[in-house]
Amino acid sequence: MNTKESERRQMAPVAATPQAGGLKDSPAVERALGRSKIYLLLSWSLLYPEDDEFLDYLQSGEFVEDGRSAIESLRGALDGIGGERAKQKLAALSKHLDQIERWVSSECVNWQLADLQAEHRRVFSNVITLDCPPYETLFGNDHVFGQAHVMGDIAGFYRAFGVELSRDVHERMDHLSVELEFMHFLAYKESYARCHDGADKTQIVVDAQKKFVKDHIGRWVPLFSRMLAKKADTGFFKDMADFSSDWVDLDAAYLGVNPQPYSETEYRPATFNAPEGQTYECGAQDQGSELSMLLSEVGAQSFLDKEKEKDDSGPVGTA
Repeated sequence: MNTKESERRQMAPVAATPQAGGLKDSPAVERALGRSKIYLLLSWSLLYPEDDEFLDYLQSGEFVEDGRSAIESLRGALDGIGGERAKQKLAALSKHLDQIERWVSSECVNWQLADLQAEHRRVFSNVITLDCPPYETLFGNDHVFGQAHVMGDIAGFYRAFGVELSRDVHERMDHLSVELEFMHFLAYKESYARCHDGADKTQIVVDAQKKFVKDHIGRWVPLFSRMLAKKADTGFFKDMADFSSDWVDLDAAYLGVNPQPYSETEYRPATFNAPEGQTYECGAQDQGSELSMLLSEVGAQSFLDKEKEKDDSGPVGTA
């Protein structure tokens, strides 16, 4: 998971469709594919751009085109699921894509990779910034033990479905891009399960999505999105902040879950003193030193190692 962008593009669910007459509930497959695609677009958008591929994706118009395609497929496949709230959010998502398209044609069209990288650094910085940190464990946990508990829960989700962090992109497992890609994976796995597996395996994947949105993404992304919009102020990341906020609200409505989002007063990131002379970087430069220190301090690393040794059953399902 968290593969290079070229590998992500190859696994984007743009061509996977159910065989004609082969499914009783093909709208459910379309819903899963559309949701998977949007989660993937969101995941791509937040990573530090290492090469020209994502910039080309933006400048070619494919980013907006794929987003619109996913929204249109959802517009028909939802068919009342999520109620009026879902309809309003779909309309809002379309407007955000219109705004991104205007930004691409007026500004981004002339950008080089260095410009996109500079914009990412302006918003997210090269070190962990408390203005809008894209790490779940920095929300709602004012002690490292709380952070370790959340981190362990996230790791449990990944481990249960046989996925792990890529060595090519150095990010923490609680980075928003990683969590969004995991939701992309689950939604895509749902579409596969509906085509090839039975109801039991499909329900396992659906239940995992509900729980991950309710307990993780749905809790911290709304506040993060507001913080990101404020920090970015304008441009691509401002538009993606608004898009993320409306999407998470829509998907929660679709899944039928009611997360309890963190408020501004609950934003109390845990802090600890670094050894003298050391600093901890995140983003594309993160080598995992901060996370390793956190897990080691609270004993979570040994716990995860033991759990990994016990996990010999392999991934759930066959997707």
